[in-house]
Amino acid sequence: MAQQATAVRRARLGRAFGPEPTAVSGVALLLPGGDEVSGRRPSPLLATASVRALGRRLARVGHAEGLAVHVVHYRYRGWNGSEAHLAQDATWAADEAVRRYGDVPLCLVGRDMGARAALHAGGHEAVDSVLAIAPWLPEDDVAAPPEPVKQLVGRRVLIVHGTNDERTDPELSFRLAARAKKANREVCRFEVHSDRHRLQQHRSEVLALAEDFVMGTLFGRAFSRPVRDALAAPPPLGLRMPLAAGFGGSWGRR
Repeated sequence: MAQQATAVRRARLGRAFGPEPTAVSGVALLLPGGDEVSGRRPSPLLATASVRALGRRLARVGHAEGLAVHVVHYRYRGWNGSEAHLAQDATWAADEAVRRYGDVPLCLVGRDMGARAALHAGGHEAVDSVLAIAPWLPEDDVAAPPEPVKQLVGRRVLIVHGTNDERTDPELSFRLAARAKKANREVCRFEVHSDRHRLQQHRSEVLALAEDFVMGTLFGRAFSRPVRDALAAPPPLGLRMPLAAGFGGSWGRR
């Protein structure tokens, strides 16, 4: 009996959140978390669960502007060392968004290992901005090259991290932000004091911050004052900006 061929794994875009706009003028690609090493196929339901609330919010507030929001479903659960499978899939997703929607700006929005993928893939020519939420980053290793940042030049980048994150070290995201800021002034970072990896304690503020950044970078909506201040401030001030309780209320819009 002939040996059955192994099916080729392919990344894919999930169904758009909410009703897809008639005319798409911007795309947010949501990149869920993953593992450091794993050859297993991710569960679509678990992957979507980690970014569902954010996807629904962005689709709701961005529908009138023509925002399409998709989750990226990876081929593998793991980053897998030099293979960087999640970053490859993020780049593929950007290509696929261009194929579907044409020359529209993209925002890569990643959580955990997906945030690392978003940062790596941020150099794609269609990417306008990158939002990295609680990014998983490797420990500093003199024997390994540092995480790349030059690909982020010309993009607006926001990193948000809980100060009590038990899974991903917030100090590592600060160091990456500091290196990125030297190459690109359009980088800022917010700290969510006392919050942990899932950012549940200040969930509404984190969602409001994500909305503020995505709508501002893709459609030119005015940033809230804290975001404007963070982008304008020199390091380390703009890289250790506290995310205040109540962010997203009327006080923060101007």
